Amino acid sequence: MWQGLTERLQNLLSRWRGRGRLSEEEVENWLRELRLTLLEADVNLRVARQFVNQVRERVMVPEVLEHPNPYRRMTQIVYEEMTKLLGEKPEPLQISPQPPTVFLLLGLQGSGKTTTCGKIAAMFKKQGKRPLLVAADLKRPAAIEQLEQVGAQVGVPVFAMRTESPEALAQAALSHAKTNAHDLVIVDSAGRLHTDDELMNELRRLKLALRPHESLLVLDATTGQDAVRVAETFENEIGITGVILTKLDSDARGGAVLSVRAVTGKPVKLVGLGEHLTDLDVFHPDRMAARILGLGDVASLMERVESVVDEATVKKMEERIAKGTFNLEDLLVQLRQMRQSGPLEQLLSFLPGFSGLGGPRLQIDERKLKRMEAIILSMTPEERRNPDIIDGSRKRRIARGSGTTVQEVNQLLRQFKAMRDTMKRLAKAKLSDRDLMRLFGGF
Repeated sequence: MWQGLTERLQNLLSRWRGRGRLSEEEVENWLRELRLTLLEADVNLRVARQFVNQVRERVMVPEVLEHPNPYRRMTQIVYEEMTKLLGEKPEPLQISPQPPTVFLLLGLQGSGKTTTCGKIAAMFKKQGKRPLLVAADLKRPAAIEQLEQVGAQVGVPVFAMRTESPEALAQAALSHAKTNAHDLVIVDSAGRLHTDDELMNELRRLKLALRPHESLLVLDATTGQDAVRVAETFENEIGITGVILTKLDSDARGGAVLSVRAVTGKPVKLVGLGEHLTDLDVFHPDRMAARILGLGDVASLMERVESVVDEATVKKMEERIAKGTFNLEDLLVQLRQMRQSGPLEQLLSFLPGFSGLGGPRLQIDERKLKRMEAIILSMTPEERRNPDIIDGSRKRRIARGSGTTVQEVNQLLRQFKAMRDTMKRLAKAKLSDRDLMRLFGGF
């Protein structure tokens, strides 16, 4: 995500490393570069200007210009202002105390709206809800089939009926939900390649009939300012309560995520970070600001790993890390569990120093991971528990048994030792044993 934006922001901020007193002139030049960086990332012009003005107000004061560590202070200010721009705090989806809760999803064709319906259903089903998916595209029969496929993947029923009346569909869907004890109704509305009067009229009628608790606009983050313009249109024509940004993991510039709230006044509530039906996260403005600035998002990484790591394993690894006895058997277990939480290159993007990297710079060959597993499995239990005893003859035997080379065995052992050293360094930085276990479970 945002390779160019993150790198340029990091370069701008690192300019102040090791500096003492700053002059107003050089800070003004720096602010000009900051604005250009945002514009090149496809951030809305008005939003870029407002953001830079907010930063200017806070940095053009003696407290900052004469600060003994201007790099740290400037980074803190940019981070805080970016967090404000993105919304300051997460705004979760609203659940009605009187079921069924109704979510109406809006968006253009190709934005990922139907898949997002399935992701939301999967998210709330995991929380104990009984969701119902509703196919509400009255003109495109293929849309019903697509939603039924998504529903089958997440194990959620789909309601559909042939009608040209949004009102009739809404009434029938709500009645079906109540009769069958569904406490959450997720409506996949009509989508077209572009907005038009016919579509907007149909959506207005559907919304009026459903009276949804949330009207959520699904936007493709990779379309930048086009997504922001679509958001303005839907807010003015239909009215929305929030935005869901999809394909954020493929967004190279970041213009949509930085602009949409400021332009529409509506919060980003969820973000899609992958193709899997579990790749949907609550939007945390502070965490997103940290990732954009290359500061990482360890909190989100922990949450993702927690969803697949069982508590017994957590406790066991806590003890091993605390005693310094973490070994290759533990690494093998954690490799397997971490892979369940998503592609490893995506998980690495949550770490400081990796945020914003993408493409070939952050690609992990899953085949290599399988070869690593094969190498560990070809060791004896004693060797996995104490890799320091693995000498040349043992390495040759392990390489033959795993169908790999001695060089690959050596590489794995070096990586494992480097990982243990890093864990020790982070332990000194006061991360808890539990956080260390979760963070390094899949490396």
